[in-house]
Amino acid sequence: MTGKELDHNIAQQLRGLPEKLANRVARHLVAAGMLLEDDPETAYAHTQAARARAARIAVVREACGEAAYAAGHYTEALTELKAAKRLNGAQDYLPVMADCERALGRPDRALTLARNPAVANLEPHLKAEMTIVEAGARRDQGQLDAALRTLENAPLRNKTHANWVVRLRYAYADTLHAAGRTPEALEWFHRTIAIDNDHTTNAEQRIHELENQNN
Repeated sequence: MTGKELDHNIAQQLRGLPEKLANRVARHLVAAGMLLEDDPETAYAHTQAARARAARIAVVREACGEAAYAAGHYTEALTELKAAKRLNGAQDYLPVMADCERALGRPDRALTLARNPAVANLEPHLKAEMTIVEAGARRDQGQLDAALRTLENAPLRNKTHANWVVRLRYAYADTLHAAGRTPEALEWFHRTIAIDNDHTTNAEQRIHELENQNN
């Protein structure tokens, strides 16, 4: 691992550092990216090492936030993503920040972030993530009807098979089930399977469970 494996756009953001330091930071970021899914705790340690050497680089703080989030360190994730946002002005972190607030037992703060005007200009997959977080926050507050309305206003019937549509449909089916609307939940779990080509959800298992309960 040399650090040259780092994405070109990210590497460009390290150019202001001395060459040896930039290479060291790059190696930590590459390692974090490789480990993020299977070993998020070690990935987080790598991003902390990068942060110790380049705390004023937005992409380093972003990587720290993402790894902290993956490792379940939600307070740290919020701190790092807020720092990255201050450094580069990006709004893409809002859904993860809102989910951190929810994970910390603060659904009201998650809903405040969901109402940020910048959400309207996010890419479709990020809007979908914010919708899912917002609906979850409503559920946390015992507002199932509001959670359902939030999801019903999303593009659940989008014709693409994009993962964000899969996740929206699954969240809607799950919320319908929580609301006791089992037949509709089954319909939307089936609609989820219809486009979940990569089997990213357990919708099929949920269908079996619900159908067995009804027999």
